[in-house]
Amino acid sequence: MSENKENTTNASADEIPLTEAITEEPTSTENPVDTAETASTELDWKAKHDDLNDKYLRLYSEFDNYRKRTLKEKSDWNKLAGEDIFKAILPVIDDFERAIRSMETTTDIAAVKEGVSLIYSKLKHNTTSKGLEAIDSIGQPFDADLHEALTNIPAPTEDLKGKVVDEIEKCYKLNGKVIRWAKVVVGN
Repeated sequence: MSENKENTTNASADEIPLTEAITEEPTSTENPVDTAETASTELDWKAKHDDLNDKYLRLYSEFDNYRKRTLKEKSDWNKLAGEDIFKAILPVIDDFERAIRSMETTTDIAAVKEGVSLIYSKLKHNTTSKGLEAIDSIGQPFDADLHEALTNIPAPTEDLKGKVVDEIEKCYKLNGKVIRWAKVVVGN
């Protein structure tokens, strides 16, 4: 601060001290063309700013609409995801209803057994064609990725130790992904 005082006190009459030069208002000797150019440049920058801001708002709105549309589509898809499966199962339900009506009046057990067997085959074919796969577990080594051990029993033979002895429910995969683990009894 003392240096500034020295500089201002030692300055000649022709020189303007630095502190005064900064705070001084511009004089009216400026060229009017320069102020017009400055105003024009400021208008250009303002127009560019407004244009970019408009583009940003439009892009933001488009993205928000896209997000809402995809959420709605996903919701609709989840509601109708099982439509193909149900369409495949409906004929089987119809067959079961006909079989039940037929069982009330028939006396031939062999025909009823054959009808139920055909309905089962139709159901199995329909689900398999949609990607459902049954995994057999009996005699296989216990695998925690496929099996859920309900209990252990003494193995009937030495080669069944650590293997599945009985299957209460089958394991099913849908397009390679386990959707139900097998409930099994493991030999000890």
